[in-house]
Formats: sequence, structure tokens, C-alpha cells
Amino acid sequence: MMFYEQELKALRKSGRYRTREILDNSVLDFASNDYLGLSHIASLHTQTTQILDNLNAHSSKASMLVNGYHQIHKDFEDALCDANSFEAGVVLGSGFNANIGLIESLVRKGDELFMDELYHASGVLASNLNSVNVTFFKHNDMNELSKLLENSNAKRKIVAVEGIYSMDGDLCPKEVFSICDSMNAILIVDEAHSSGVVGNKLMGVFDLYEICPKENHIKMGTLGKAYGSFGAFILSSEHIVSYLINRAKPIIYATSLSLYDTILAHKSLKYILQNRDRLREEIQARQEIVFDELGIKIEGLIVPIAIGDNKKVLEIKKELYLAGYSVGAIRQPTVPSAIIRLIARLGQSQNELRALCQILVRIKS
Repeated sequence: MMFYEQELKALRKSGRYRTREILDNSVLDFASNDYLGLSHIASLHTQTTQILDNLNAHSSKASMLVNGYHQIHKDFEDALCDANSFEAGVVLGSGFNANIGLIESLVRKGDELFMDELYHASGVLASNLNSVNVTFFKHNDMNELSKLLENSNAKRKIVAVEGIYSMDGDLCPKEVFSICDSMNAILIVDEAHSSGVVGNKLMGVFDLYEICPKENHIKMGTLGKAYGSFGAFILSSEHIVSYLINRAKPIIYATSLSLYDTILAHKSLKYILQNRDRLREEIQARQEIVFDELGIKIEGLIVPIAIGDNKKVLEIKKELYLAGYSVGAIRQPTVPSAIIRLIARLGQSQNELRALCQILVRIKS
């Protein structure tokens, strides 16, 4: 019996129907979030497997609070804290789970969550829980956020923003830090798309804005994007990490992050820090190409190209694919209006990026 046939028909009719497509390695990748191209550096994988070969076990085996917290995890958490100037950290299975865990555990009865309207779907999902009192503010509108915080009588005030927004590709304003500090609000910064991409050390917006982490600051980052691995991390004060370990369900009840992914991410962190000057130059070069060819100024490596029509965006994606380029065709409800999402990643050359941009100009005109 076709239980959801009507819903699927509606999705097909509106151009919002999605399918999985097996990765085609013969097509140039301008769609994935592997921003620095680390997924293709064989030496990182080789170093990881060499370490794994010398361990007594190759899997983490259990929850972090049962028997699954390994020295591998601790060493990586310490390295992340050192690189980002935070007091404590914890690694876990994914950025999606990290957002669920943060919001579900931090926002208690009598608290209020203030979330940017363009925050990631994982955070929005968590905010829909019955126990969460959430207020959305206009994207990057610091005046509205200030007024909302001033007028709130909540026991605790918690603000959630992204370092770089995953679809628009724009930065959160630096003012969000001073506003939350002055209002004694807890600030969650989702650095999934900014960690490894911006800042002097390429550690994200804390690094970019030269913010010294405070007791009310929480940084979340993912390992499946710029770090070329899988998983996520949360950095904060020792106090908040201790609380999360005791209350965040994705930490308590899930098997801890795989040893392979943890080691690989640790190797990637070292690689980024050791090569930061060259990587920054490569990022800047791609930003300049995008501006020269498309007239779009980007803060990171996400290039949103407004199309506005679901069927047309799919046609453009198909045409580019046939020309040898993979890009994202992003439709509702992920974005309000359809866009081509191009990632100017370092895994493809500057010449390849320029050629793609020039083809896009022809297709759009």
C-alpha cells in the first residue's frame, strides 16, 4: 500500500522531490562541504590507519560514559581547546546531534532561547520540543536581538547563531558577542561552515573576530566539512561541558565518536594549523575569482546564486553535470527560494573554479 503517495506526488509537482545519487568521481566537485579538500589528502588517511593498527581495538565500543571514552578522544579534545582557547571540550557523533543535545539540554523550564531565523534545521528541530521556549529573530538583526533580550524575564537567556550560514554563506555579526556578554546570555555559535575557513588560524569566527572565549560562550563545530572526517565537537567552559556530559542525550546514550574519525580529525587539525598561511591564500584567491566572474562577494567558500525557480535550478544543475561539474540545487524548505549552491572548495583548482563560473554566467544570461 502506498501510504504517502499523495505527499510524494505533491513534492514531484512542486519540483521539491529529492533522490540520492551515487557519487561520480569523474565529475568535478563543487557541491560538497569538504572546503579544504582534505578528504583527498592520502597522507592523512595513511597516518590515521597507522595509528589505528597499533591500538588494541579499532572501534570505540560504547557510550562515552560507559567504556567508550578513549585517550584518542581526550587528546583531540585537548588539541581543540588549545587551538581555540577554550577551557573544555567534548566530541560526539555529528553536528546534527550536537545541536539537538545543546538545545534540548541547555534550555530548561523558565529559560528562553533566541534563535536566528536562518539557524540550521537541527537546531530548529530541537527548538520544537515541548520543553523549549523559543523566539526567532530576523536574520543577523542585532537590534531586534538586543530588544528581545532586554524585554525577556527568562531565568536564563540563550542565543543561537551560526558562524557562517550554510545557505546564504554570510557571517554572524561581531556584535552578537558583546550583546550576549552585556546581557549575561549564553551564546551558542554553530561553526560548522566557518571552522577551518575563516580567521587567522582558520579556526572560525571566534578567531576571525579575535574573541577571547568567556564563561557564556559555546562553540560547536563539525568534523565532516573542512576537517575531512566525520563527527562534531563542542567547546565551552569546564562548567558547561560537565553539565552537557550529565544532561545531553546524544552524548550520554550514543556510542562515542569512532576512533578512526577522531584520529583523522586530529591529523586534519594539525594540518590546518601547520599550513594555515597557504590555505588562507588559496581561500582568498577563490573568493577573488568568484567576485571577478560572478560579482558575488563571499565571506567563506559558500557561493549562493539566486535562481528562484525549482525546475530551473534542477535544469541548471543537470546542464552543469553534463559539462563535468557538480553543484548543489537547493530548494524549499531548505531555502525560501531556489538557489544554486556552489562551493569554491580547495579540492578543485582555481582554473576549474573560474571555468565553472564562466559557464554559469552563460547559462544564467
